[in-house]
Amino acid sequence: MYANKFVPLPKISVEKMDNIRKKRVLIGMSGGIDSTVAAILLMEQGYELVGATFRTFDTIKDSCLSKEKGCCSVESILEAKHMAATLGFEHHILDFRDTFREHVIANFVSEYARGRTPNPCVMCNSHIKWGELIKAAEEYNCDYIATGHYAQIAEYRGHYYLKNAVDTHKDQTYFLWMLTEENLRRTIFPLGGLTKAEVREIALNHGFEKLSKKAESQEICFVPNNDYRSFLAEQGVNIGAGHYIDTAGKILGMHQGYCHYTIGQRKGLGIALGSPKHVIKIDASNNTVTLGDHDELYTRDVRATQFRLRDIEWLEESPSIEARIRYKSPAIKGQLTIADGQLHIHFNEPVWGVAPGQSLVIYKDGLLVGGGIIEEG
Repeated sequence: MYANKFVPLPKISVEKMDNIRKKRVLIGMSGGIDSTVAAILLMEQGYELVGATFRTFDTIKDSCLSKEKGCCSVESILEAKHMAATLGFEHHILDFRDTFREHVIANFVSEYARGRTPNPCVMCNSHIKWGELIKAAEEYNCDYIATGHYAQIAEYRGHYYLKNAVDTHKDQTYFLWMLTEENLRRTIFPLGGLTKAEVREIALNHGFEKLSKKAESQEICFVPNNDYRSFLAEQGVNIGAGHYIDTAGKILGMHQGYCHYTIGQRKGLGIALGSPKHVIKIDASNNTVTLGDHDELYTRDVRATQFRLRDIEWLEESPSIEARIRYKSPAIKGQLTIADGQLHIHFNEPVWGVAPGQSLVIYKDGLLVGGGIIEEG
C-alpha cells in the first residue's frame, strides 16, 4: 500500500530514465558491500554519482592519504575511493571529525557518565550522515543523497515516512528515526527493497567476488576492539568502585564503577549470589548498581523525552501503535499518549530490559512515525 518510489527495479522505462538522467546523487561510501551495491544500482538507473567517505574519528596523517597507504581506518577510506574509481565516478574525502566529536562522542561519553546506555548510531545518522552530508550535497550540486542503509521511504497523508526494509533481519529504520521529513525528501535508499542475499549476488555478478564474501563489523566504529570501558577512561570518565545493592537497598558486594554496566546485563558482574542476577537499575549519583531477578526487568510502561512525531493528528485520532525499545527487539503493540512534555507508551504486553538512553521508536501501519530517548520509568 505504501510503495517506495525509489526502490530499484530490474528494468526501467525509457521515459523514467529520461526523467532521472543526470540527476546528481552524493552517495556515502564506506568501501563495503552495501554502499558499493547501492552505487551500482543508482548508476544502472541513470543517476550521476558523486562519492563521499567521512573521516569521523581517526588520527590519520594527511601524508597517509596522499600516499594512499597507511594503517587503521585509512584502509576503509581507500577502499571506498578505489570502488568509486572502479565504477567511474568522482570521490571526495570529507573531514567531519569536529562535528562527530561534538555530537556523537560527547553524547556517548556524557550518557555513560550519567549511568545511561546511549545509541551513537542514532546521533551519527542525524548529525553526520544526514546533517553534514546534505551540506556537502549542496556544495557538490547534488539533488539527492544516498546510503547503503536497509530502509525504504513512503508518502502517506501528505508526509514522507520511513518504512521497514524488505529484509526484516537487516532493517535499519530504528537507527534513522531522528531524520526529518526534509531529510527524507532528498534521500534515496537503493537497498530497501532487497535482501542481503540479493545484495551479495549483485556484488558477485558485477565482479566483486571478494566484497560479496566480506564479513560485516558489529563494533562501534570509534571504540577500538569494542572496549567501551577503556574508551570512556581515555575520555576522562573514571568512576571508582561502588556497591551492588538489591531492590531493598541491601549491600550485596562491590562493583567496578556504574559506567561499566548496562540494564539487563547478567554476565561479567564479578559477583556470585547463588542464582543468576541482572542489572535492573543504575544510580550514577550514588554509584550503586541494583541487581535483581530476570522477571523484575519487565514493564508495560515506557516514557521518552526529546521525541519527534510526524502527523500528530493521525496519532491523536488513532493512538494504537507499535514500538521498539532496542534495535533487535520486535515491535510490540501499545497505546501512545503525550503528557507533561513526555511521550508515553503503554504496551499491550510486557517488554524486557528497558534501558534509559536507548531509543524508543514508534511505528504505525508499517510506517515509522516518530521516536524519543528513553527515560527511567
